[in-house]
Formats: sequence, structure tokens, C-alpha cells
Amino acid sequence: MSIAKTPEPPYTAVIFTSLRTPTGEGYAETAARMEELAAEQPGFLGIESAREGIGITVSYWTDDEAARSWKTVAEHRRAQQTGRSLWYEDYQVRVATVTRAYGMGGR
Repeated sequence: MSIAKTPEPPYTAVIFTSLRTPTGEGYAETAARMEELAAEQPGFLGIESAREGIGITVSYWTDDEAARSWKTVAEHRRAQQTGRSLWYEDYQVRVATVTRAYGMGGR
């Protein structure tokens, strides 16, 4: 895993924060498939994810419209339903516009 390479702002960040249930059956495979499927969507820029008790996944999109379109992809919607019923005790989705970005690495 590496830090997502994003363009100069502005762009959209979808921040998914979650607490998992003890049930893990099928989770890793579905998470890998969702990352693969997201990368195929128009406007996808990258993804970063970490889990240490609380999970945080940030996906980056060219704009809000691209992020909204990802939410409607049928396979993604099925994974969301399974997450709500099986894998997540709680979650929050936050959508933000990135207005500044900087760091050590080059873009």
C-alpha cells in the first residue's frame, strides 16, 4: 500500500470511518474487490486505508459527481448492504472538498 497520488486541488475525498463486528467472513475479499472496482470508475484518483480498532478509508475523486456515481454502482451497493447487516457495528461517511494538499512526496 502507498499514499494515493492526487492532482492539484480541488478534488473530492470520501472518508469512511467504521467499527467492525467480530464477523469477518468474506470481508477481506469484498474490500479488495471494492478497491479494484472503484479504480475502474470514471473520476477515481486513489484510495488509502488503515485499521487499528477503528477503520478509516479515504477514497479520492475528481469531483462530487464522480463520488456520487461510485455510490450507485450495483456491486458496491450490495457490499454496502452486507456491511450494514454483517460487518459494521457503526460507520460514518463524510464527503469533503480538498482545497489544499502538501507533503514530502512529489505529486
